[in-house]
Order: sequence, then C-alpha cells, then structure tokens
Amino acid sequence: MAKVQFGWMLPGVNAEQEQAAYLSTLRQGLDIIAGHFDSVWYPDHVQFGERPVLEGWTLLTYAAALRPELRYGHIVLCQLFRNPAVLAKMAATLQYLSQGKFILGLGAGWHEEETKAYNLPFPPAGQRVDELGEVIQIIKALWTEDNVTFEGEHHRVTNAYCVPRPDPVPPIMVAAFQPRMLRLTARYADWWNIGADSVEKARWAAEQLEEACNAVGRDPKTIQRTLMTVSYCGHDEQKLKKLTDAHKGPFGTGFVGTPEQVAEQMRPYVDLGYNYFMISAGGIPDFTSLELLAHEVLPLLNK
Repeated sequence: MAKVQFGWMLPGVNAEQEQAAYLSTLRQGLDIIAGHFDSVWYPDHVQFGERPVLEGWTLLTYAAALRPELRYGHIVLCQLFRNPAVLAKMAATLQYLSQGKFILGLGAGWHEEETKAYNLPFPPAGQRVDELGEVIQIIKALWTEDNVTFEGEHHRVTNAYCVPRPDPVPPIMVAAFQPRMLRLTARYADWWNIGADSVEKARWAAEQLEEACNAVGRDPKTIQRTLMTVSYCGHDEQKLKKLTDAHKGPFGTGFVGTPEQVAEQMRPYVDLGYNYFMISAGGIPDFTSLELLAHEVLPLLNK
C-alpha cells in the first residue's frame, strides 16, 4: 500500500489577531510539521464579505521561503483570477526558486461575490469548465515547448515562451466533484482533490473518477487522490471538548478523537485510494492537533 502523506492547510487570519501573532503562528506550525508532513496548502480567495483574507499566492510564496524542504500548493487557484500564460510563468518561477517543490492546484472558480466585487468575469459554470481546460492546455504547452501558439475559444497565446522551463514539471492538481470537472481531471490532471464528509461520498466520487478515466482511456491509478479535511486531535475528552467548542470553521469538525481514533477514522479513505490528506488542524493557535497529527497519527497510518 502507498505511503500515507499529510499536508497542512495554513490557517487564515481573523479580525482579532495581531499581525505579529499570525506570523508567529505560521512559523511555529511550519516548524512542527517539518520532517513529518509532506506539504503546505492555502486557498485562493480575495473576499468573503468583511472577513480578513490573505492573497493565496503571496502567502504561500512567503511560507515556501521559510521552510524550503516542504512542498507547496493551493487548494485551489481560481482560474478566473489570472491570465493562463502569466500563471504558467508564475508557477515556473516558483518551481525554480523552490527547487522543484511546487504543485499547481487549479479550479474553475465558484465564489461569485469576489468576482463581482473585484470586477472579474464570472461566466456560467459550463464556460468556466471549458476555460479551465484551455488554461491547463496552455500551461502544459508553455512548460514543455518553445514558441507556443494556442487559439482557443476563450484564451490564446502567440509565439509565447516560458523560460526557464520548470524542472521538473509541477504536478497539476484539479479540484473536481461534478461530471464535467471529473472528465477534465481524467484528461489533464496528475492529482485530484475533493472534500468529503463521509466514506460513502468519497467512495461515490472515486467511482465517478474511475468512470471518467475509463471514458478517456486513462488508468485511474495514475492520478493521485487527495482529500481536503479538518481534524481535531487530543489525548483526552476534556481537551477535545475544549478544541471543538472553539470551532469556527466552515467545513465541520472532520476527524475527531485521540490519535488512535483519528487514524482509525482515516483508514477507510486510505483503502479507497485517498492516501494524501490536506488537513486543517483544529484549534490553531493551539497546536495540540497539529503536533499529534505529525507525531502520532501519521506514524500509526504508516505502521
């Protein structure tokens, strides 16, 4: 069985937290996971009402400079925000500076509020999926070819170069749950990401991906399955209650329990092929969950 790996989803800022405290939290968390977790992740948004939001590319680049031994990626970059050729260049540059530690996570875009607020286009869902397909084609071409010309329905490049080319070529991860996005994943992606709050939902999604792969003649085992989730981990009920009582996140509490219980909850997903977990460690800036995930849960899963 493939080795189970963890990635840390960086916490966002909140209105009550001072800048210095957030930066300290970021550094402490990176120190805890170094040598245990494989990677670091952050979403790509610019607005959720009046909530404070950090821009994802800048934050992840800053983190990569702090801990260059880890890998870095976004869950996931909104393809509506950036010209695809410029994005290819940005990714190639970060791959160069990180010495091959970047993973390019991409999505079609869904949060209409921020596009209206920032005067960005928000076409219908089907068009967003078509655009994403063209974005990936342009990026892959610029990473592997010289003098690229691409004429699509939504995007184009003419005699374009991306030098230095990224070496190695970063994996492309697509977040997908619906049929058209799953077909796009089967056609273009190296990694696949979902969020699922039950084994049944994760099983159904895996079956849908396998069908999409079969339709395009792709071996589904060639796609890395990843799961975005949350975990609250503590050695006793008192600590767990304290952590979960303070919960404010939008995605539920995810895997909750002692290290042994959390590992047991994760195993059915691993059996379905989801052997890479991007985890928001509950309770931050209390690092109990993150420390136990790194030092106890991960070793249990790889025992």
